[in-house]
Amino acid sequence: MTELLTSPEFQMSLLLLVALAGYLIASRINQSAVIGLIFVGILVGPSALGWIQYTDFVSSLAHMGAVILLFVIGLEFKLHEIMQIRNGIIALLGVIIPWIGGYGLSILFGYSGTSAIFIGTALTATSIAITANVLQELDQLQTNAAKVVIGAAVIDDILGLLALSISNEAASGSVDGISIALMTIKAVAFVVIGAAVGVLIISRIIEYIDETPFAGKYPEFTFIFAMMMAFVYGILAETVGLSAIVGAFIAGVSFNEIKLKQGHDLKEGAGYLQIIFASIFFLSLGIMVDLKALTSEIVLFLVVLTIIAVVTKLIGCGVPAYFSGMSIKESCIVGFGMAPRGEVAMIVALIGLQKGVINQGIYVTIIIMSLLTTMFTPLIYRNCFFRDCKNGVNTP
Repeated sequence: MTELLTSPEFQMSLLLLVALAGYLIASRINQSAVIGLIFVGILVGPSALGWIQYTDFVSSLAHMGAVILLFVIGLEFKLHEIMQIRNGIIALLGVIIPWIGGYGLSILFGYSGTSAIFIGTALTATSIAITANVLQELDQLQTNAAKVVIGAAVIDDILGLLALSISNEAASGSVDGISIALMTIKAVAFVVIGAAVGVLIISRIIEYIDETPFAGKYPEFTFIFAMMMAFVYGILAETVGLSAIVGAFIAGVSFNEIKLKQGHDLKEGAGYLQIIFASIFFLSLGIMVDLKALTSEIVLFLVVLTIIAVVTKLIGCGVPAYFSGMSIKESCIVGFGMAPRGEVAMIVALIGLQKGVINQGIYVTIIIMSLLTTMFTPLIYRNCFFRDCKNGVNTP
């Protein structure tokens, strides 16, 4: 019996059953599927029923879901829509201001300088997967605000990598400018070269394969090759220190204009994979959290930190968006869209805990703050900015 309960087949069945429950709850309360999935993840995870633990199996499926999700999102964009100076400025201020806010608040609450550095670093993160999925769900990916959010979030990942590197160096007692500069060069080079190779070489290879008699006999071959390249981009991104989801996104952007004659449509095929694995990804965010670890001593810090996390992104990203010519509503969409910390901040917290620079209380605080900001944005989007949007008819 124990072998049955721990088998991959049973765990997969249970995850998908729970995911269905998440969709039903989201429908009943008229909220984003992200909210329903995270809520059910909390319910079946260590926080409540304890049916599902955040095992390596769940972690692997969730990671795959995030990669596939961002590949699908990338297929909706063109490269020039992402890499704009405006997005870079928004991302830069969206890293600096939250870091200052997190660091200052931590010092104010009496935490050490090293702990404060890691808390500030956790606040710099942006989980692109959360906002991108909600915008896709609302059919708003092609709006001006959405393009700015996605573009700034990709750049934010590079800047967040540098912030984490600096924090690691500071925790070790020194900051090596040369290593940080090399990391910056590698990250930027990956995005630029990866996009160029994808557009100029890999896209043409995919189209060439699609025109062969072999692809006519096996039309799925072209789709499998494209998905393989998406995961290869994810591997390369992690090799240079970036998140795999950024690599998958760059792959998707690079394949945006591919026209297939015989092969299965990339968006449609990847979309089916997204339905399954992205659902598990959002479930995992709730499963990862153990609310029982929350103590009364850190509740006040958690509440204030969560407020600072949202406000600093709203100021750091929304204000420069407004001064770049966007309307107040669009600027707020950008600011709130950059607020989810999700799994990115959770990873930063885990690194800090493993290095011994933050204690268990701070770790729990960052994890729950990440969860709260992750749930906050879908609620704001659906109930404030896209309240009348049912099938994507409302455009900000």
